[in-house]
Amino acid sequence: MPKKTVDKNQTIKEKLEYLGLDLDKIPRTIKQYKPLEFRIPKFYDEKQYRQYKYVPIKDIQILLSPTNRMDEIEEKYKKASPLADYLDNKSEENILKHTTFLNMLNNFKIEDVEKVEEEQANLNKKIPFKVKYENNYLWQIYYSENTDQYFMLVPTEDSDYSTFFYLLKKQLEKRRTGKIFVPIRNSEYTSEFLKKSEFEDIENYLWLFTKDWPLIYEVYDKNDNLSIQIVGETEVYQKIKSPYRVKLEDKEQANEFYKLLKAMFILQTEIPHYFDFKTNIGKNGEIEFYIENRKIEYGNIIEWINSEYSLGQDKEEEAEELITKNSKRLQDLKAEIAVQEIEYLAKEKQISTFLECKKTFFGKFKYYFKYSKKKNKNKMKNEEIEEQVIPENEEDMEELPKRRRTKKENYNIEELVSLYKDIDSKETELKNIMMDINSLKLKNKNMQKKIENATAYIAEIDSHKKSIFEFWKYSNKDEMSSLPEGEEEEVNIIKKITKTFDYEEDLEKLGKTMDKMQRKNLTKDETDSIYITTTSLLPLLNKIKINELQPKDIENALKEIKKEAIEEKTLSEKEEFDIFGGLLQDPTKVSKINNKKHRELPKDKFNILEISKNTKQIGFKLSLENVIANVKTALTKVVIPEDVPVYKAIIDDKIDDRKINIFDINPENEINMAIKNDDNKINFYKINLEEGANAVGYTNCIFFDNQNKTLPVGQDLSTKILVDVSQLDLTLKEKTSFKIVKFEDEHDDFSKVEIKTVNVFEFDSQKN
Repeated sequence: MPKKTVDKNQTIKEKLEYLGLDLDKIPRTIKQYKPLEFRIPKFYDEKQYRQYKYVPIKDIQILLSPTNRMDEIEEKYKKASPLADYLDNKSEENILKHTTFLNMLNNFKIEDVEKVEEEQANLNKKIPFKVKYENNYLWQIYYSENTDQYFMLVPTEDSDYSTFFYLLKKQLEKRRTGKIFVPIRNSEYTSEFLKKSEFEDIENYLWLFTKDWPLIYEVYDKNDNLSIQIVGETEVYQKIKSPYRVKLEDKEQANEFYKLLKAMFILQTEIPHYFDFKTNIGKNGEIEFYIENRKIEYGNIIEWINSEYSLGQDKEEEAEELITKNSKRLQDLKAEIAVQEIEYLAKEKQISTFLECKKTFFGKFKYYFKYSKKKNKNKMKNEEIEEQVIPENEEDMEELPKRRRTKKENYNIEELVSLYKDIDSKETELKNIMMDINSLKLKNKNMQKKIENATAYIAEIDSHKKSIFEFWKYSNKDEMSSLPEGEEEEVNIIKKITKTFDYEEDLEKLGKTMDKMQRKNLTKDETDSIYITTTSLLPLLNKIKINELQPKDIENALKEIKKEAIEEKTLSEKEEFDIFGGLLQDPTKVSKINNKKHRELPKDKFNILEISKNTKQIGFKLSLENVIANVKTALTKVVIPEDVPVYKAIIDDKIDDRKINIFDINPENEINMAIKNDDNKINFYKINLEEGANAVGYTNCIFFDNQNKTLPVGQDLSTKILVDVSQLDLTLKEKTSFKIVKFEDEHDDFSKVEIKTVNVFEFDSQKN
């Protein structure tokens, strides 16, 4: 027991020496305490930081509070005492506090303080791309505006005291000139560059364009120069996202950025049919805005507004001309149909009279003599009919004077919005006119058919009116009892509308369908061979397939796979073959896929390729050739059940349709793998596969045997898909590009930032 006490005291002694602290001789600078008069803000968020500063170490007062870091600021500040009270080992009233300090001293680790020191050394060189850093939450630094004082609140009930002891160590050093880069808690924006409401507006504006809430910080450099730094993520292609950072170094830049966002926000929310802004990444990782491949910046926004206004005027004039032209066409159709209706009603009346009169003896004679008079007696001349047809809105037919827009050198957003709202109104009017025209065209066609049918009916009646006896005989026949209708509405043949595939929502259903199909259509040898394409042997398989095999390729690959088999204990150096085959794992062992239990064995490439100690190069090559043949056969047996876009990222190269080509249904996976490469340019291929294209998904049955019939159905282990590109007729649909920010080390706040350029080639495909 005494030994433990000595060890403990020695540990505390070592830590005191590391800190440079002598509890019997507390420096005067530590004992000094100035009242803070800290006013706690009414509204604050402990987790949200708005300011980051380089704060002089000597200017930070340290207070300790018997609370937890997650407690409310009111309680922490109310219970806080100056550090000197906790270092006092002589005053009886501070004994409990001093004991607390010794416990804190005993619990902290020197290596943790060294990590903070290393972190601050890096922060002294540069501010991270994302501004915040891993352990920033440990800094409980506040600012009292009343006394212009910074202070640190140290909750004694926490478990991590590394930042506190780092600051104490630095304050105990003789040279106390250093600064630390820390977030200032409970601080509001200073409004030096932007108003508080404008910060809130920027958050809303950026969310509209990026669908991600940005973090906005006021950042002060070592010379106390202010900049506003905005960090977030934005979509750069479909659902692929990239980090971005905007740095606004003065009030003018901040105002210009704000005005640019506000202008685009107004246009996209007020008239979304005409303005839809897209985002990209600039050469320094900043966010950029585009519309129809044109970059929008505040410096050229006046020129852009003027050009859009000019285009709008052209659209408005075109819409007005089409309205005038089609309004006249609509009135002509109405007049034509009115004539048709009068003609049809006359014929309908004659036919109705005949059908009624033929029921009685005297009626037949009455009809015969009435309609045997001059035929044109019951017909009105078209000219007379047309004179009676007056358009419903005749006054509307007069061309209204066009609205005169004032010509100006420059136009503003209000005028642009007003113009496009007028255009929208006119285009809506034009659409309604065209719908009316199409409806009347159909009605016109039906009326023509009805008149044609009625005319034929009457002609048939008239053909039997040469004599009263022939008419008598005809009218006694029981035929054509009703007037034939017009034609049914013709339906235009429209291309089949298919649902757009969304990999996040639709992959599960697609995977289950593909897995069921592949279990039914593919043999075990074929699924085994597909599995081999998921291994590191794929490049070798492609060399064999396209006849580019080098002399040493097979030899080197065989040595590597034998070495791998020995390392995985499938083989021992003395064994000639694997006695377990595919049963290396206990078949009674329960495994899980997507939280679903099964008792199936994973596929084993060594067993599939029959790797043993005595495997020769010729035998290994034959096994690989057999894999290629099985893959080729498998691709003829499976087709995708719906339209699916697939993606493949290649570094400075093109897709070779002679090779085994593996794509991914999830574009993010392909991009994330490609950006890890050192090259800064990536070719990214998107192929829109049509339903029925030959492809094999990497579903569960590709990775596991299913001897016990317990394997879950689906595509839970991979989003990749094997596509037979040689059987596709590809047509380039679109070529575009985007940039993406890549961190050399995602887990390092100070990692080097690289900007990768991704060239996108989108193809439509048809099966050959």
